[in-house]
Amino acid sequence: MQKPVASSKVESGTVVETTIPSRLDRLPFGRFHVLVIAALGITWILDGLEVTLVGAIAGALKESPTLQFTNVEVGITNSAYLAGAVSGALFFGWLTDRLGRKKLFFITLATYMVATIATAFSWNLVSFSVFRFFTGAGIGGEYTAVNSTIQELVPARYRGWTDLTINGSFWLGAALGALGAVYLLDTNLLPADMGWRLTFLIGGGLSAFIFLLRFWIPESPRWLITHGHPEKAEEIVAGIEEGLRRENHIFDDGELATTRLKTRSHTPLLEVATSILKTNRDRAIVGFALMTAQAYFYNAIFFTYALVLSSFYGVATDKIGWYLLPFALGNFLGPLLLGRLFDIWGRRPMLVLTYSVSGLLLALTGYLFAANLVSDSTLTIAWVIVFFFGSAAASAAYLTVSESFPLEVRALTISLFYAIGTGIGGVIGPTFLGYLIDTGSRDSVFMGYLIGTALMLTAAVIAWFKAVAAERKPLEHVARPLSHVDE
Repeated sequence: MQKPVASSKVESGTVVETTIPSRLDRLPFGRFHVLVIAALGITWILDGLEVTLVGAIAGALKESPTLQFTNVEVGITNSAYLAGAVSGALFFGWLTDRLGRKKLFFITLATYMVATIATAFSWNLVSFSVFRFFTGAGIGGEYTAVNSTIQELVPARYRGWTDLTINGSFWLGAALGALGAVYLLDTNLLPADMGWRLTFLIGGGLSAFIFLLRFWIPESPRWLITHGHPEKAEEIVAGIEEGLRRENHIFDDGELATTRLKTRSHTPLLEVATSILKTNRDRAIVGFALMTAQAYFYNAIFFTYALVLSSFYGVATDKIGWYLLPFALGNFLGPLLLGRLFDIWGRRPMLVLTYSVSGLLLALTGYLFAANLVSDSTLTIAWVIVFFFGSAAASAAYLTVSESFPLEVRALTISLFYAIGTGIGGVIGPTFLGYLIDTGSRDSVFMGYLIGTALMLTAAVIAWFKAVAAERKPLEHVARPLSHVDE
């Protein structure tokens, strides 16, 4: 093992020979990886807490003496959040590939924290929507930085399950949010115009603790090599190896593959476009289909679920949390229990399975709802089953996009497809479903659900023909780095 050395930058264009990617992939799963999962997963837990509280307060926003939103206006605010997520993903994704993963952790988290706290002081539709926009921008940036870091730090044989589990941890926060909503929205405990404000103050305040967890997460060694910091990358990997050896983990003593990379300060946007639209066109089609389908499927249904319960079943605002709690737990269990199969059975068969099953179950649930054959409780049970598969499908979309493209454009690619998919499927969905709910027609809402079914089944077909078999393969084998130099 080489001793850690002081960091020094090499000139752009220097060819570096390194075994670091192979060393990262041979690592046994240990305390370091558990801490990475915890530190990155807690972000999604916090996001789930905040988003679920917002979903639960839909009725409270309508009843607020200050805001008095309509169903359509609630949909508009949800779309503003998603529009911010689109914008933030693009901007911060571009910065993540240029400045590194670690720096963006703090920038995006600060954006989220300030905007969330500001939302608590909203006074009308415009102010609420603007603050929600910037909250979404912070979360959109988090998706790019966190997912690219997961891909580059976790060994290939665990990459699928780890990625799905971390993304699925969003729903642990959602479960906490559902419980919190029961008490925060109880007008017997808090005034109608105070409970929803506290939900944002709590979410913003809790995010401050995440800063402490993120200080020890290292920069991606893969990113450091390509940007001219091979010695710093060596120092980080050697430190991880030393820590795992102290835990008595056994390392594979097989020969390590050497990768030759030419350092660069950044990747020109023209090269990014060529990589996505020409070199990896089929992968781009898969990414677009998966992200668009899951964005509509999730955002259109989840953000309007509280409205369905209150509008069609007369569920009181302070009781919504009890319905969201099982919904959230089903969403978490899906990625947790199905995630390992993405590494064992493979990406393509599991993408087809999760997308097609969740799409068909959505159609069935929509039909039962339209025919008035389900109560509020049985509808909730149906959604738990639907999103058990749907949650794994949605998390797998991020996994597929993030591992299918070269290192130099990974973060920007994640942000681009997140932005396109969310822009088309997510921003339109909540407003559209809010409008359909306002009609008071169950058949109209059913048609909105059928659109989600069509998108999910289409994505499943595209994945069957074009998805990459990336399971258990090093990232450099799945997508050759743009800076790779042949021997």
